[in-house]
Amino acid sequence: MKDLGRLMWLTVGLLLGGLGVGVYVGQSRPVLAAGTDRFEESVLCTGTVALTPRALTDGVWLLDHRTGKLLGTVISRDQGKIVGWSEVDLMDEFSLPPRPATHFLMTTGQVTQSQAALYVAETVSGKFGVYTMGPRTDSPGVVIRRHDLTMFRKAKN
Repeated sequence: MKDLGRLMWLTVGLLLGGLGVGVYVGQSRPVLAAGTDRFEESVLCTGTVALTPRALTDGVWLLDHRTGKLLGTVISRDQGKIVGWSEVDLMDEFSLPPRPATHFLMTTGQVTQSQAALYVAETVSGKFGVYTMGPRTDSPGVVIRRHDLTMFRKAKN
C-alpha cells in the first residue's frame, strides 16, 4: 500500500509539472535582445526603436572614438536598408578637450517594450549620458535625443 501512495504522488507531481511547462511554453512573450561589441575604441550596440507605435525596428548605435561621434540609424523594415545616419558630437556634448585619453563605454537598455535607451559613460571625465532614437519630423530618418547628462564621479579639484 505504501508503494501505491508514492506512485500516486509521483504521478500527480509529473502531471502538474507537465501542465506548468505547457502553460509556460504556450505563453507569447516578446524577445528583447540587444547586442554590444567593441573593437579597440569603437563600440557598436543595437536596441529597439519605435518609428511608429506599431512599427518596431532595430536601431544601431556606433561610437567612433577617432572622431568622437555617436552615430545612430535604423534598418528600414520595407527595404531592409539603412535609413541614413544621425550623429552627435560627444566631445562637444560632454565638454571634452580633444585628446586621445578619452574612454567611452556604452550599452543599451529597454525603457519601454518598444524603445531602447543608450547609456554612454566617459570614464576619464566621469560623465554619463542617456540617449534615444526616434523618427525625424523634417525628413526621413532618425534623430538622436539626449535625455540626461550627469556626473557619476565628482570632478577632481
